Amino acid sequence: MSNLSKSDDTVPTATGPWRAVEKAASRLQDWFVIQSVFVKLTVLAIIILIPATAIYSFTLMHKQAAVAEQVKAMTVAGKAGEGMWTLNDKLPVVFGIGSMLSFLETKPVEHITVIYTPLMWNVSERIILIESQAKQYAYYPSDMETKIFTDKAVTAPWGGKLAFIPRAELSDSNQELIARLDLRFADARPQSEKDGWKAAVSGVLSAALTIGLLAFVYFQFKGQFKSLKFVEPTQVLGSIDDLVGMDDIKAEVAQITDQYQRRAAYAEYGISKPFNVMFSGPAGTGKTKLASYLAKELKLPILFHSAANLETGFVAGGSNTLSRIMAMAKRRKHCIVFLDEAQDLFMKRGGRRKFDDDTANTLLSVLDGVRSKNDAEIIWIVASNFNSETMQMDEAMLRRFQMKVDFRMPNREERTAIIDHYLARRAEKVLPDLDLRHLVAVTEGRSPADLETIVNQAGISAVQASEMIGADTLMLAAERVLVGNVNSHTTEERERDRRIIAVHEWGHFLVDFEHERKLTNGNWEQLLADIKTIKISLKANARTNALGFVFHKQGANLLMTKGDIEHEVRVLLGGMANEELFFGEQGTTNGAHNDITRVTELLHHAVGEMSMYRKTRLNFGVLDRDSQSGRREVDEETRSIMEAQSERLYGETKAVLGKFKPLTEHLVGKLMEAGEMNLSEALFEIRRFEAA
Repeated sequence: MSNLSKSDDTVPTATGPWRAVEKAASRLQDWFVIQSVFVKLTVLAIIILIPATAIYSFTLMHKQAAVAEQVKAMTVAGKAGEGMWTLNDKLPVVFGIGSMLSFLETKPVEHITVIYTPLMWNVSERIILIESQAKQYAYYPSDMETKIFTDKAVTAPWGGKLAFIPRAELSDSNQELIARLDLRFADARPQSEKDGWKAAVSGVLSAALTIGLLAFVYFQFKGQFKSLKFVEPTQVLGSIDDLVGMDDIKAEVAQITDQYQRRAAYAEYGISKPFNVMFSGPAGTGKTKLASYLAKELKLPILFHSAANLETGFVAGGSNTLSRIMAMAKRRKHCIVFLDEAQDLFMKRGGRRKFDDDTANTLLSVLDGVRSKNDAEIIWIVASNFNSETMQMDEAMLRRFQMKVDFRMPNREERTAIIDHYLARRAEKVLPDLDLRHLVAVTEGRSPADLETIVNQAGISAVQASEMIGADTLMLAAERVLVGNVNSHTTEERERDRRIIAVHEWGHFLVDFEHERKLTNGNWEQLLADIKTIKISLKANARTNALGFVFHKQGANLLMTKGDIEHEVRVLLGGMANEELFFGEQGTTNGAHNDITRVTELLHHAVGEMSMYRKTRLNFGVLDRDSQSGRREVDEETRSIMEAQSERLYGETKAVLGKFKPLTEHLVGKLMEAGEMNLSEALFEIRRFEAA
């Protein structure tokens, strides 16, 4: 969508930091509404968990820092070596027997030392040494015993004899003593202390899962959700006035605008259905641009999505995508959804598998006219390159669209206006007073997108040549766009092939020349204007794999008479007929393959579908296609008539070209010298040869 970009006249706030935050928040909300209930609950849980754990961690860290400061400020009274941070290693250490609490209640206690190692926030490892009767009794209390010991220490007479020593601050000799005690109490440690490392691992795993979930959401947001994006009306560059011509189509769109802006007035007349619009017509006629301009005019956000990309490769993938789009649209309540390339959705339903029509059925329900009063007002624009006249469509789907806009190719006046419009954008680099009649004639049947491409290609060529855009530049650009890349190296050293190609191409031209000369009564100026041929070239065309080509205008007539069809068949047969005249029947080549194919199609259309050579007026073409294999079966009578007409027209073509054999020889020589000749040069050589 080249027409979508940030507008230069956007208000400053639209591009500021706050606007960027708003857009990011809107995109996040869009992603959230299309997720499943499980994903939504998981995301909400993480949103709650992240600040809760952060506050808890901050509180603990703050408390630990405060305690550390208090510990640093603590001083030990008494003489050196008698402080509470030392153990009395002069007394023997024995292992206590029975309950530590029972020992404290029945034995005299002189001093109690608790040696501890912090494990986690509220879990520690502790060894208790009770000094009694010139000995130190070592105990390793259980969790429950520790709790009772802590509670009784407040009121018990031995509570004032307690001293707590961090294990890390013991002397080396004391560390050896505690190491020996560790071995003794290894099997007696409480389960909570044994599982301390498991709690740490669980914490790390929890953090890893949180990060992993956030990463999953991020990559899903950047990947699968990337194609589902609403474009704000301020981001659309241009307006509906930029669509030159197409006044009838713009009038249809104006009706949509009026109906949306005056919904209340239309509702009084009973017109309150949702806005479902069908755009149909050839590619490149401006369907996407018109939808974007409509969104800008109505000041509505618009979502562009290709219906061809609805399917994900999984069953119900297309219907799920449509459901997500609908959820995003309902969140905005007022918006436009544009589905492009939707011709497959319009095909008749009834697939062999029950899930073949899931996407089409979902779209039918989305476009259904049943809505509540508080429901969203969404304009659905579904575009297709075909219409109901050119493709058999599902009737239920067609009924969903209250408005159908049929796009078409521009006529001569519109093509002139479109080319002028694109040239005006680069007016300073265009030569004045350009004669565009030739270019307009060449582009008969071409879309506005093709015309824009031609002008752009002319601009590229002009930049590379450091010159202004002129009529010749535009014609060369048209040739490149309409015919394709050509080169002379493929045939320049193949003299035999070049001669055959020249004979072949002049055969096409001279059949057309003779026909047009009779119609114009030999008026050379009129011939120059009426003959379709623009250029005859011996350069190879990679697009068609041809070793030469004739660049010609498209026919302006929408209806073809029987005589027009026969003339086109003669022109197509002219290449092979001329080869046979010059090189004999054995010298004809397969270079006429495309010509013969086109002749077959034309004659089948004339005989089998239009009954032009029959007394009856029936279209046998609707009956001769095998629905199972897709092959076209031609009945014997039709085949016989086609063969007879082909033989007659081929004979007439050879008779016409037989009279031009000397002229053809002259023209072949000139073409092989020049490599290519335009119409003016060809007519000049013909006049000079006939005057000699």
